[in-house]
Amino acid sequence: MTKIAIVEDNRVIRESLSEFVDADDDCQCVCACATAEEALRVIPKQRPDIVLMDIQLPNISGIECTAQLKQLLPAVQIIMVTVYEDTDRIYKALRAGACGYLLKRCSPEELISAIREVQQGGAPMSREIARKVIASFQESITATAEVEDLSPREREILELLAQGLANKEIAQRVGVSDGTVRWHLRHVYNKLHVRSRTEAALKFRSTHL
Repeated sequence: MTKIAIVEDNRVIRESLSEFVDADDDCQCVCACATAEEALRVIPKQRPDIVLMDIQLPNISGIECTAQLKQLLPAVQIIMVTVYEDTDRIYKALRAGACGYLLKRCSPEELISAIREVQQGGAPMSREIARKVIASFQESITATAEVEDLSPREREILELLAQGLANKEIAQRVGVSDGTVRWHLRHVYNKLHVRSRTEAALKFRSTHL
């Protein structure tokens, strides 16, 4: 019997997830928590095999709760079940230790299938999420190649720009004039195919996902 814990602040969704889990002969919901604080208190005592985790929780987020649970129970498998589809939250959840990422609009059958996939060593994701991960990975590869094409000085200036430094601060840091920094940045923008400091910073950060 696979023991499942649920962390979801919406009572209706929490109860629905619990019913979906208990309806399967091979699964049992051992606890259903409304907050991260409750989860961190109760789940280590129940020692479930898998946790279904919401992201948007009051106070402590589901991502932070995931990170803390993985420290307390390294073997526990955590599947995010959320409405959020943005790449930033996906990567933060995976970095925190989640092994799967499902959207709440998934069917009960898809949920149970994801639980079984985790048991078999898989990493289940809703199709929309998988496509976003692949697209982001491909963009990161392209961005990495473009950044590697920069000269050492251009990479140094780009990294300082990505840290939020103004041109004057960058000039002081690397020991050149403001005009030289602007000259290097024009070349950086051309090589990265961007038009602004923000776009350049975002492309640089994408290489460090």
